[in-house]
Amino acid sequence: MIAFGLNAKKLQQIAVVEIDGAIGPRVKANDYARLLRSIEENNRIRSVVLDIDSPGGSASGSNYLYLAVASLARRKPVVAFIRGIGASGAYMLSCPASRIIAIPSAIIGSIGVISMRPLVYEALDKIGVRMTVTKSDRLKDMGSMFRPPTEEEQQKEMELVNDLYDQFLDIVAEGRHMDKARVKEIATGEIYTGRRSLELGLVDEIGDLERAIDVAAELGDAPRKPVWLKPRKGLRDLVGSMVAGSLVSEVVWQLEERFSARDPQHRL
Repeated sequence: MIAFGLNAKKLQQIAVVEIDGAIGPRVKANDYARLLRSIEENNRIRSVVLDIDSPGGSASGSNYLYLAVASLARRKPVVAFIRGIGASGAYMLSCPASRIIAIPSAIIGSIGVISMRPLVYEALDKIGVRMTVTKSDRLKDMGSMFRPPTEEEQQKEMELVNDLYDQFLDIVAEGRHMDKARVKEIATGEIYTGRRSLELGLVDEIGDLERAIDVAAELGDAPRKPVWLKPRKGLRDLVGSMVAGSLVSEVVWQLEERFSARDPQHRL
């Protein structure tokens, strides 16, 4: 029994998961959520480091990743390491971590919600293009880019943004063990350096990735054996990586982003 215990300890590892890029087209929430669930169920992995360099992204995608990290953190120690940008939705998913570590010059915060969409109706008027719409009720095409929003629609959208913002405040307050009123004072949408974030209580310490791995080993009572994990690549990613100087991959990303821009974007 003693020998088995020693061997099992040698097999234990620390998972390092890189979250690099905007949450949405680049960092696909569903792919990363599946990866985090598999880590949660893997008994060989004792603790996790999230290596973050992301400006955030879609509100729903960020929240979905937050829930996956929160679930993982209930089972295993999670250390969030912010090596570049940990803003908005990327900061949200850091909040359930046992410890948040950042480099001094990291860009952190941007706690808030923004809704954006292009309005093209004036440009279409100039070239003689009109859009006809048949809808079941007055708000069915709320967020349309083919006409200006009504006062009612602007009010409804503000209510939606405020609801998402309030959820964000709750997440930060719970994760950072801060009073919600205090969180609201610093959740103006502005960004802070890692050093300033430490003073504000948004991070726990200043350090590098090696320090984050050390902390994960301590919290997980595991050998310092990091293993880098990432979601499996889909067909599009495989094709893009096989094409030298790949224009194919970039074209696909651009098309995906253009199609997604047809709807109002609520972003963290």
